[in-house]
Amino acid sequence: MELVPIGIIHSPYKRKGEAPHQGRVRNEEAILEIYPEFQEGIQNIEEKKHIIVLYWCHLGRRDVIKTATPWGPEIKGVFATRSPNRPNPIAFCVADLVKVEGNKLYVKGVDALDNSPILDIKPYVYELDSVTPEDSL
Repeated sequence: MELVPIGIIHSPYKRKGEAPHQGRVRNEEAILEIYPEFQEGIQNIEEKKHIIVLYWCHLGRRDVIKTATPWGPEIKGVFATRSPNRPNPIAFCVADLVKVEGNKLYVKGVDALDNSPILDIKPYVYELDSVTPEDSL
């Protein structure tokens, strides 16, 4: 398996502990810089209000299988948490797309640390991506 970063995140959060536990609760702006060879892939993205950003937690530990959460002292399996420390430190967030300038996407709601590699971007589809407990198949 090979992952190829499509860009890099320029975030106001420079060190571990600076980023919020959930980006949706903060209003800071970040820039998603898409590498030139992938720039055509963001064509028409300005039509979207929200996007899903998949990124690599480059400072996360990969040897963690159990962890505590910020909301409680109990230890949980890492796959039952959103911890950046996990065997494959892939994270996602739903970001507000503020504007697009060339290969740069200006967004709000990102909780990534500065210089996190971007793995993928997808449009947020309101009818598909929001699930309530009543929506069980």
